[in-house]
Parts: sequence; C-alpha cells; structure tokens
Amino acid sequence: MEQRVLAIEVRDKVGKGVSRRLRTSGRIPAVVYGKGIEPVPVSVDKRELSAVIAGEGGINHLITLKGGGSLDGKTVIVADLVRNALKGEAVHVDLHKINMEEKVKVKVSVSLTGSAKGVKEGGLLDLVMHAIEIECLPAQIPEHIEVDITDLAIGGSLHIADVQFPAGFRVLEDQKAAIVNILGRAAEAEKVEEEEAE
Repeated sequence: MEQRVLAIEVRDKVGKGVSRRLRTSGRIPAVVYGKGIEPVPVSVDKRELSAVIAGEGGINHLITLKGGGSLDGKTVIVADLVRNALKGEAVHVDLHKINMEEKVKVKVSVSLTGSAKGVKEGGLLDLVMHAIEIECLPAQIPEHIEVDITDLAIGGSLHIADVQFPAGFRVLEDQKAAIVNILGRAAEAEKVEEEEAE
C-alpha cells in the first residue's frame, strides 16, 4: 500500500477549550503514541487528514509524519478516528507509531468479485462481514481482501476458512464465521414478514 505524508504540529496545551479552538481553525487534535515513546499531543489539518485517509485502504494507509521535531519522518497508522456523530467530520485522531519490522493488527475491507449464481437465480446477497481483522507486517497491508462469490448458489455461504490469504497473514477472525450468504426468495419473504410483524 502506498505511503502518504501528513504534516503535524506539536501542541503544548491540551483540554476541551484548546481542542475546540483547534477545530474552529480547521485543525484536529491528535495524539502520536507507540512503543518506546511517550504519547505526544499534536494537531493536524482537517483537509490534509481527509486526503491522507481517502480512497481504498482508508485508515490503513501508512503515513509518514512531517514536522513535530523528533517525530519527523516516523511512520504511523491511524489507530482510532473519532467522528462527529451528526456531521461525520473527524474530531480527534490517534496515530500509532509503528516499526516496519513488527506485525500490526488491522481491519481490512472485503471486496466482492464476480456475480453469484444464486443472485442471477433470484436470490438476495447478504454481506455479513464488511471487514476482516488480520495481523501482518505494515508493508503487507492490502487495500482490500478479494472474495470471489461467482460459484455461490441460493442457500450458499462463504466463510473465513474458504478464503485464501497471502503468506504471512494471520487471520484474527473465527474460521467458521460467514462473510457472505445468498438468501433464497423464501428466506427474503420470511424476513420481510418478520419485519412487518414487528
């Protein structure tokens, strides 16, 4: 996955008032933490952060920090992104400093490929798992995990155990967990009836 650059400014003041003023000026409070360093309060430009996590791969992009004294040039990943519940805008971000030689845990989005036989026969596609948690080296983080649903018939399911993951990946999900199901028309009708009854 491509590495992106994010400019940071170390902030010496913390608290709700400071955070509010930062957001008003178009910046977002953030914290950089990781093995071997004390957590450092910083701020980032709201638009720049949006650009860095935009596109496929989202928050899993590897980010090189620019500025911030001793943090300059360090590689981080977004560990947590808090958004405003109403506007959906980022209001705080945690940046985890990583070592490129050590494995990290990330959730990677599922990308379905092919057209399921069951859907062509009138079935309903039910995507149960939108992302799969894996552990791998930072340089191996994929933008998405492809799941081929071409052969899925009505009543069929694809589980974690059915997917071939690249070497070096450790999947942190239950092997029996369903990723996608193809529901029959009868099941779909029952579902509608249940919802109407409720």
